[in-house]
Amino acid sequence: MEERAVHLVHGMGTALETPTWPAITEPEAAAILSQFPAAGRLAGVRWHSPRPFSAAAIVATDNGEFLVKRHHRRLRTPSALIEEHAFIAHLRAAGAPVPEVLTTHDGSGAVVLDDGTYEIHRRSPGADIYRDRQSWTPFLSMAHAHEAGAALARLHHAAKGFAAPARGPHPLVSGFTIVPAHDPMAAVDAYVAARPALARFLAGRRWRAELGTLFTALGQGLAERLAGEPPLWTHNDWHPSNLLWSANGGVSTVFDFGLATQTCALHDLAIAIERSAIPWLDLLDGGDMHGDVAAALAILGGYVSVAPLTAMQIDTVVRLLPLVHVEFALSEVDYFAGVLEDDAQAMMAWRDYLVGHAEWFVSAPGRAFLKQVAKGAGL
Repeated sequence: MEERAVHLVHGMGTALETPTWPAITEPEAAAILSQFPAAGRLAGVRWHSPRPFSAAAIVATDNGEFLVKRHHRRLRTPSALIEEHAFIAHLRAAGAPVPEVLTTHDGSGAVVLDDGTYEIHRRSPGADIYRDRQSWTPFLSMAHAHEAGAALARLHHAAKGFAAPARGPHPLVSGFTIVPAHDPMAAVDAYVAARPALARFLAGRRWRAELGTLFTALGQGLAERLAGEPPLWTHNDWHPSNLLWSANGGVSTVFDFGLATQTCALHDLAIAIERSAIPWLDLLDGGDMHGDVAAALAILGGYVSVAPLTAMQIDTVVRLLPLVHVEFALSEVDYFAGVLEDDAQAMMAWRDYLVGHAEWFVSAPGRAFLKQVAKGAGL
């Protein structure tokens, strides 16, 4: 009998790892599908996602193909998913190419089984070109980068009018309370106080001095720049593997709204550039690392081709790049320290992701990258 391949997932570095969250089984998928009337009866599990923070699988039924996703209940409750699904529904109503979220017999988009919270999306159109590539890796072409920027601008237009408040202190959700604050360290203190596992992890460490140094070096003037930007619910994880592609190279579907919450358009655009124009995995491997200025400008160029920005706004995007990851990085530390109770991984997220990424922008290659992007943007 043929032996089934071992399911591995992306780790914090470049190597594949044994998953924290076991792959979704056929009996498990069948049990979940039975609670969603539009899903149909399971024919088989076709593919398991290599993403590390949840378990997801493409399944085939007699009614089509669907993505079944399982979150640990400490990571996502049904009420937390409702926030995300409401945003997706708003985007769909506005014509944005986002997945259809299935609902149960009683109209809920999430169900609980044992320790898991589950959701089902109908499989969306488009080629999943980047599905096996690590997050934080680049687009395969400048054309893709440009189109991704344009698609982000269209998504921001569709997001207008969604008036829900920012999401609560869920693990692995982005946020916008620290970088725009006039006193970012006070905002950090409030952020940490709302997350007991994060507070426990940081206790006894010189973390305030580390963050204070970064904000002094990289955050001057951001609060004033961002004060006039209108609040907007945004994607907050815009990178190649969260997009599906049409045959002509356009973005056909945008998915994975797990980090979505209220920020502003410039913050989301900065995340899109920071996620894919800088080879962060090279930094983890200890190699020389230089940002891809052409990719950054392609994303920016695509965005402004749909939603023009002033020179001041573009300059604000560039100034955001060194710190735009900070709030999600803290959330990731909270996930490892709290949900997984893994202080070693939490330290890696703190040292290599939160602090290490910011410190790169102070280095000669980081300063050169920011200067060249600004110059290429006409600043």
